[in-house]
Amino acid sequence: MKQNGQIIQLLAGYYDVLANGRVIRTRARGNFRSKGLAPVVGDFVDFKKEDELGYITAVHERKNNLVRPPLANIDQAVVVTAVKEPDFSTNLLDRQLVALEEKNIRALIYFSKTDLLTESEYTKFNKTVQYYESMGYQVFFENKEFTQSEIDDLKKLFKNKLTIFMGQTGAGKSTLLNHIDVNLNLQTGEVSQALNRGKHTTRKVSLLPINDGLVADTPGFSTYSIFEMQIEDLKEYFMDFVKVAPNCRFRECLHLNEPGCAVKLGVEDGTILESRYQNYLQFIELIKAQKPEYKQKGYQKKDRRKKK
Repeated sequence: MKQNGQIIQLLAGYYDVLANGRVIRTRARGNFRSKGLAPVVGDFVDFKKEDELGYITAVHERKNNLVRPPLANIDQAVVVTAVKEPDFSTNLLDRQLVALEEKNIRALIYFSKTDLLTESEYTKFNKTVQYYESMGYQVFFENKEFTQSEIDDLKKLFKNKLTIFMGQTGAGKSTLLNHIDVNLNLQTGEVSQALNRGKHTTRKVSLLPINDGLVADTPGFSTYSIFEMQIEDLKEYFMDFVKVAPNCRFRECLHLNEPGCAVKLGVEDGTILESRYQNYLQFIELIKAQKPEYKQKGYQKKDRRKKK
């Protein structure tokens, strides 16, 4: 009899599927490989149970997916961002936010290691926090890490959602998850002082049931190497640009060399962060540089109409 459920773990060629509160171990039928389709964690699937093992017969259409980490049907992402050790990077944070906006995944920003800031550094950094809040992002930023009130507020957002934790290696994703659920006991690692880079400690992608939702702990990363959009679409994923773009002289302004650009004016008068604009320019160059790769792999232009 056909059943359906959601893949919560991939391990050694087996897919663990959550169905009606039970976890069923399954394998994918051989014809998936011939179709070039590989089920990933987060996929909703149909399967048939034969003895103790089930077999996936169909993968439902995905509302979104990420390549790194390989996950599908994500509702929101907690972007864990260190303010120190490793040093805070607006470039890395903006890369992650753009990638999430392009996939229509809600971003929550959690600033970690805030206890390493001096009082004056905390006050200064709070201006950056307020700027990201002004764009509509929900931000977690307290001068003491892992307060119970902050953890409780974050857990409330998990209900009926698939939440992914992502961020720079060494930023403290697994540590944060251990504070959210002490029973997880996820492996953590310290940051190498010499290289200012973290050691990879998370070995697999699994969906963990927390507070009536599913939460993914994912491998750390330090950068996004690919932007899956055209140059003219990039501006749609900078929420501060979107707010002022209607004031640009030209409707299709790319905020580069056009006269009467409201975004460039905002940078000049300080209402738009200079770092945001510089990152935007750098991302454009990255997209230009990877265009041949897109063409070779058959990437297609995306529909710019976002679903909200």
